Amino acid sequence: MRTRVLCLVLALGAALAVLGAGPAQAAGYRYWSFWQSGGGKWTYATEGPATARPSDGSVNGFRFSVSEDSGDSAQPRKAPDFDAVCGGTPPKDGMKRITLVIDSGTPADAPAGETPPAARSACAQVGEDATSAEALASVAKPLRYNSEALLCAISGYPKSGCGEQVAAKPEPSASAATSAANSGSDDDKGGPSVGLIAGIAAVAVLGTAAVWQSRRRRG
Repeated sequence: MRTRVLCLVLALGAALAVLGAGPAQAAGYRYWSFWQSGGGKWTYATEGPATARPSDGSVNGFRFSVSEDSGDSAQPRKAPDFDAVCGGTPPKDGMKRITLVIDSGTPADAPAGETPPAARSACAQVGEDATSAEALASVAKPLRYNSEALLCAISGYPKSGCGEQVAAKPEPSASAATSAANSGSDDDKGGPSVGLIAGIAAVAVLGTAAVWQSRRRRG
């Protein structure tokens, strides 16, 4: 019977430990994502700027951020609007006009020691066969690429790094979030947490029940 009680206590302790632990966020990557306009909205590009060949009147966007993949990648914070940027640039024979939106992201996404430049837009007028990368280079030098032709920096930002992985950070557990929200609770006064009290009570109930059952069988 003592063995059975001990097993119950250990099982409950393990369950409480699992409940108290917060899930870890998936690791992300810090990089420049490439976007194209479609129907007045941003669409994550299915090819890189080195191979994309936009037509006259297109809008391309670049956003620096930390994200897990294309599904949660941050869009440029300015809506695609060709006329607002390139409307005053007259067309030329053999040339095309591409609106470029360059969003360097937020301080939270910036590498340590760096500050993201302000977001800006520019009108690139380039040859009809030019790629998005060539259009970008015409208005936002210097660009930096790695050995695999991945775009690493626009206008020199960031100074170093290229698609590096950002360490995952554990999310706060439900009990920790509750304690933070309830600033006037006993937890803030140094008393035992509600979860701890509940666990102790559950162990006590299990132990009492086991002892009662044992005495009953002996009687």
